[in-house]
Amino acid sequence: MSSSETTIQPRSNTRIWRDRAVMAGLLVLVVLGLVGAAAATGWEETLAQISKLGAFQIALLLVLSLVNYVLRGLRWHLFQRHLGLGLPMRSSLTHFLGGFAMTVTPGRVGELVRMRWIKRETGWALERTAPLVLVDRASDLAAMAILMGAAIATSGVAITGGPAVTVLALVAAFVVTRPKLLAWLATFGHRSTGRAPRFFARIRRAARSLAPFANGGALFAGSVQALFGWLAEGVAFYLLLDWMGAEVSMATAIAIFLFSTLAGGLTGAPGGVGGAEAAMVALLALQGVPLAMSVPATAIIRLTTLWFAIAIGLVVFPLAERQSLKVRHGLENA
Repeated sequence: MSSSETTIQPRSNTRIWRDRAVMAGLLVLVVLGLVGAAAATGWEETLAQISKLGAFQIALLLVLSLVNYVLRGLRWHLFQRHLGLGLPMRSSLTHFLGGFAMTVTPGRVGELVRMRWIKRETGWALERTAPLVLVDRASDLAAMAILMGAAIATSGVAITGGPAVTVLALVAAFVVTRPKLLAWLATFGHRSTGRAPRFFARIRRAARSLAPFANGGALFAGSVQALFGWLAEGVAFYLLLDWMGAEVSMATAIAIFLFSTLAGGLTGAPGGVGGAEAAMVALLALQGVPLAMSVPATAIIRLTTLWFAIAIGLVVFPLAERQSLKVRHGLENA
């Protein structure tokens, strides 16, 4: 295994078990919280809400989530082609979807695994492919911020912190796609702290490699794809609430879904586990949605979005591994 591949591996068995313990603890707390809320409102009412959903409704929720994943996978392909990697669409989609298997691992290991697969198939070092991760995140942030801002403005609902999260997401998207600004921030950070010289040096190298995206054309096209992808999941949340009988407008449902997703990410928890669920239940409560509806709706939408993505990733992951190893062996024997 090359040195560039070993850098993405956990540092020790202690760290592996610590990360697993943290993730397990988060999942237990989320499950206990949802179960406790459901018990407080009465299991009969909660189960009655869940029973309103049939196979067709669940399938539609999954299809809308799949629309999001496919659109963002096509965006990944657009970005890697723009960077000059030249990989076929099959590889792009396999890399993108396979990375979902690592969604709830600390440190967004899924993105690093994608870089490893690309390294095997192209020989490009991590520093050269790092822009893919940056523009992918920036595109998501920009799309979600614009969509959430529009939903909040249209619905008229007041979400505490909503405007701030929108602005922060747009600022972050702007910074990571401005090579000179990002390089300056890396230099400033190093001079201010006097620490982590290798870390800041990698940021500067990544900033230089962002040059192909500086004109914004590819980023704009990718953000449009991401916007429609996230809109599909927001609509899925609205449909779910509507089927359960909650009187929430589509704009409000989309705003709540996106704010909760972004807020969960800001907590730093893998996949936003815990934070996203808490925000979703709390915001629905402010709209007058009873716990008997908000708790099962939150659990179901997370199962059909986050955990559905992880399930897809687990299926595709071994395919991506075999594909990348096969290509690498072919390059070595050429």
